[in-house]
Amino acid sequence: MTETVLDREKENIEIPRNLINAISALLMLIALLASVKLLNWAVDTKLSNTEEVIGSDVTTKVRDQQLGCLAKNIYHEAANEPFEGKVAVAQVTLNRAASGQFPDDVCKVIYQKNKLYEKVICQFSWYCDRTVKFRPVNQAAYDESMAVAKKVLLEGFRLPSLKNALYYHAAYIDPRWNRKRITKIGQHIFYE
Repeated sequence: MTETVLDREKENIEIPRNLINAISALLMLIALLASVKLLNWAVDTKLSNTEEVIGSDVTTKVRDQQLGCLAKNIYHEAANEPFEGKVAVAQVTLNRAASGQFPDDVCKVIYQKNKLYEKVICQFSWYCDRTVKFRPVNQAAYDESMAVAKKVLLEGFRLPSLKNALYYHAAYIDPRWNRKRITKIGQHIFYE
């Protein structure tokens, strides 16, 4: 029996401790490299599916002011118009601000006045009309105007046909403009 035990002891080969440590370190290094590769792949895949967001210098206070101005303009210009008519008025206002031909701020576009032959002319007639109350009389119509203003200003909703529209007038007047007519929506006719 002693001989059998001795034979078994001879069969047990001892691996040097240094070799075990080296193999363990190598396996950990391989696992670490694989983890880094996997993480890089995941980040690259995620980043390739995202859009770059470009920040703006517009503060919350300024955006709230613009929203209020735009809602007021929609209310006074298109309170009784269908949804598309309200969007169209808002879109023309924003198109003007982006055009370089008008002030670059929504409120400044709305409240812009020009003096022509000693007469003050407002870009939006309601602003020069002294009988117009600046507080909304019809709260439901104003709330709808605010909802449209948010959709257009904050969410970027647009009517594709009005991409280049900068002017409009009520359908019941004829200002004899020499501008390219785009379309009629509700009671307004829109021009480039």
